[in-house]
Amino acid sequence: MPQKSPLVTPVLIGGCLIILLSFAVRASFGVFQIPIAEEFGWPRAEFSLAIAIQNLAWGIGQPIFGAIAERFGDRKALILGALMYAIGLVLSAGATLPIQHQLLEILVGFGIAGTGFGVILAIVGRATSDENRSISLGIVTAAGSAGQIVGAPFAEFLLGLMTWQAVFLIFAGIILLTVLVLPLLKAPPMASKAEIEESMGQILKKAFKDPSFTLIFVGFFSCGYQLAFITAHFPALVTEMCGPIVPGSMLHNIGITSTSTLGAVAISLIGLANVVGTIMAGWLGTKFPKKYLLALIYTGRTIAAAMFILFPITPLTVVVFSVVMGSLWLATVPLTSGLIAYLYGLRYMGTLYGIVFFSHQLGGFLGVVLGGWMYDLYGDYSAVWWIGVGVGALSAVVHLPINEKPLNDRAAVA
Repeated sequence: MPQKSPLVTPVLIGGCLIILLSFAVRASFGVFQIPIAEEFGWPRAEFSLAIAIQNLAWGIGQPIFGAIAERFGDRKALILGALMYAIGLVLSAGATLPIQHQLLEILVGFGIAGTGFGVILAIVGRATSDENRSISLGIVTAAGSAGQIVGAPFAEFLLGLMTWQAVFLIFAGIILLTVLVLPLLKAPPMASKAEIEESMGQILKKAFKDPSFTLIFVGFFSCGYQLAFITAHFPALVTEMCGPIVPGSMLHNIGITSTSTLGAVAISLIGLANVVGTIMAGWLGTKFPKKYLLALIYTGRTIAAAMFILFPITPLTVVVFSVVMGSLWLATVPLTSGLIAYLYGLRYMGTLYGIVFFSHQLGGFLGVVLGGWMYDLYGDYSAVWWIGVGVGALSAVVHLPINEKPLNDRAAVA
């Protein structure tokens, strides 16, 4: 009887650590919305645009860093990403004009791309056996949620002790620590003979002609819209739109006495619930068709978002929404990346996932920009929230027609 491949490997551990640190910093940017706007007297749209540009640069950088990793090596791509991330944060700490923050977020966005899912998921995917791949991708994605658990509350804690500029410098140092993990990331170039013989141009041409790839690309858009909008604006939304925390209530008794603190904790709760959600999604991806799981996740998100905005926003509804949305938060990532690996092979998984992720970040850009613009226009986030409900419903529908059969197998049958 053949011995089963181990699930926990040095590559999996190293990938989780890098994703955790990278996403801890990335998930904290919404906490800086109000402090930065108040210091400089900016409208909400200014720093929102900076975060939106970060998301767009992240999306543009993802296929670029995927290609760099596949051409020059994983470690070089990760080192370049960490340096760009840290430099962007250091320079942002000295920025005093909106345009400076907005331009510097291009560096930060490319840095996130170089230390994020596109590169790490491809490494873990190549280093993992077929039977463990889906759950391994889920565990790595869950590490991003773990970063989210600690990132926003840690930023809120530091802001109580020092300026936001000093916090940015500390975060730059944290990002540079990721290079210490690189010795763990020894992944073989796991690819079939057919995949090795195919050039990147050939596989990209096949993918672009495949309607299923287009559907995956379109479907990932709403994921980016919802996640980026909530990460960037939910702490401020909770601070300003949530009912008061009653003295003597459970939240008050555990030290959450203001809606601003609750806003930061909400991001952490989303991350905590998503640790379970992403691992479960990865496991379910080994049992059921991934396209149906994705459709269910987007349906659940759509219902949760609609229910949240229809009812008065209270501390209880914030907590309930955070847990429900969190369980579905990054659950799409192991399923989407696993689907791409299954349909198109492992050889250029990083580049193909990066291209699909660009759609995710286009949605993120729109969600963050509309959030700031429509807040300044209407004084709250209700209108932009309902747009998110609509695009979530669209994503639930477009995943259903995906042909979940490897592209080469389809070609052989044809």
